[in-house]
Amino acid sequence: MELPNNEQFRDSIATVNKEGKRSWVFPKKPSGRFYKYRSYVSYFLLAFLFSAPFIKINGNQFLLFNVLERKFNIFGFPFWPQDFYLFVISMITGVVFVILFTVVFGRIFCGWICPQTIFLEMVFRKIEYWIDGDRNKQMRLDRQPWNAEKIRKRLLKWFIFFVISFLIANIFLAYLIGGDTLINYITGSPLENIRTLISLLIFTGVFYFIFAWFREQVCIIACPYGRLQGVLLDNKTINVAYDYKRGEGENGRSTFRKGEDRKAAGKGDCIDCNQCVVVCPTGIDIRNGTQLECVNCTACIDECDHIMESINLPKGLIRYASEDNIAKKEPFKFTPRMKGYSAVLFILVGVLIGLLFLRNDVEATILRLPGQLYQHKENNIISNVYTYKIINKTTKKIEDISFKILSHKGEIKLVSNRKFIVPEQGLAEGTLFIELNNAALEKDNIDLKIGVYSGNELIETTKTNFLGPRSYR
Repeated sequence: MELPNNEQFRDSIATVNKEGKRSWVFPKKPSGRFYKYRSYVSYFLLAFLFSAPFIKINGNQFLLFNVLERKFNIFGFPFWPQDFYLFVISMITGVVFVILFTVVFGRIFCGWICPQTIFLEMVFRKIEYWIDGDRNKQMRLDRQPWNAEKIRKRLLKWFIFFVISFLIANIFLAYLIGGDTLINYITGSPLENIRTLISLLIFTGVFYFIFAWFREQVCIIACPYGRLQGVLLDNKTINVAYDYKRGEGENGRSTFRKGEDRKAAGKGDCIDCNQCVVVCPTGIDIRNGTQLECVNCTACIDECDHIMESINLPKGLIRYASEDNIAKKEPFKFTPRMKGYSAVLFILVGVLIGLLFLRNDVEATILRLPGQLYQHKENNIISNVYTYKIINKTTKKIEDISFKILSHKGEIKLVSNRKFIVPEQGLAEGTLFIELNNAALEKDNIDLKIGVYSGNELIETTKTNFLGPRSYR
C-alpha cells in the first residue's frame, strides 16, 4: 500500500525523537467498549495476582517460585528438585501456548494479560489522570515552571507511585518466599529481618523506576516477547489493524466536511483526525500497519469507533483483522501452521497431565555408601551400608516409617534402630544396612526392590544395587 505522505514511515521507534532523546508519551485517556472489557479483565487479574500467594490448596500455596530453596508450587501442585522435569514441561507448555496465541491473535497477550500493561494502564496511568488530568493538562503541566501547583501534584503522584510500588514488591516477594513467611516478616520487627527489608526496598526501586519513568520502553526495548512478532506473525494473524482499503479510498485521507459525499469525491473514511495516535500508549500511528511498538491494547479501536459514530460512518475502520482479511476480504482460517502448534500443545498437555497423575507424593532414594565394600558376617551373611533420603511432598507428616526388601529374602537394619517420622513438605535422611545370605546372590552385583512403609501401608518403592561375592552353588 502506498500512503500519500512518505514521512509517515520511519526507521526509529516512536518514543525516540530525531536527536535520539526520549520522547515522552502523553496518551489521551481511553474510553469505549474494549477499554471497558480490558478493565474487567485487568481487575480480575489484579485480584488474582494479589491473592494467589495467600490461597492454599491442600495446604500448598497456589503459586510459589522459591528459587533459593528450590520449591515451586503451580496451581497448588508442589514441585521439588526431583520434579524438575515436570516444571520444565509445564514451562514449555506455557511457552507453546503463548506462541500459538501469538500466531493466531498477535500481541493480544501484551494488551490484555501482561502485568506490565495492566499495572501501567489500569493503575499508574489512572492515578496520573486523576492527579495531573488528561493529555492536554499533562502536557501543559510538564511545560510549566516548578510552581506550587506542579510541586504539589508531582510530590503527591510520586508518593502514591512509591506506595503502590512497595505494595507490588511485597506481593512479588510473597511469590518467592511464601505468603505465610512474608506475613511473619511484616508482623515482626524490621530489624530482625533487615535483609528482607533491603530486598523489598530494592524491588520497590525497580518497580518505581519501571512504572514512573521507563514505562512503555519496557514493551518496546526490554521485553523479548515483542521481538517474536517478526517471527510468529503472518498475513493470517489477527491483529489490531487499520483498514486502509476503506480508509484511504481513491484519493487518500482528508479532513471531514459536514454534508460532503466522501464516496463521490473518492475520499476514504479516515478523516485524518489523529485521535488514534494521541490515544496510543506507545505513541505510534496504527495507520502505518503492524509495528513493533503495538501491544494490541485496542485504545485506537475505541477512539476510531467513537469518531466514526459521531460523523455517521460505519465503525470498524480500525479493528481486529488479519492482513489478508483487509486486503483480500478473506475470512479467518486455521492454517497448517496453527494446526501444528496446536498438535504440539495438545501432546505436551497430555504428557504433563499423565506425569502429574503418575507422580508420587513420597519419593525415596537408597544409595550404597560410596567407597564402602561389602562385609562378611556370621552365618554366611553379606552386609552393605546405604544412605537413604525420603521426601514428603504432602502437607501432612508421615509417621512410623520402615523398610522391607520386596525382591529377595533379607533384612534391613536402621542405624538408629527405630522407626521415624518424615515432616510435612520435608525430608528425612539417614543410614541403614541391608543384609542378605550369600546363597541368595546369583552374581556379585544384584538389584534390590525396596518397599517404604508407613505402618503397614506401602507408600513408595525404590531400587538399589547390592554388592557381594559371587556365589558358587
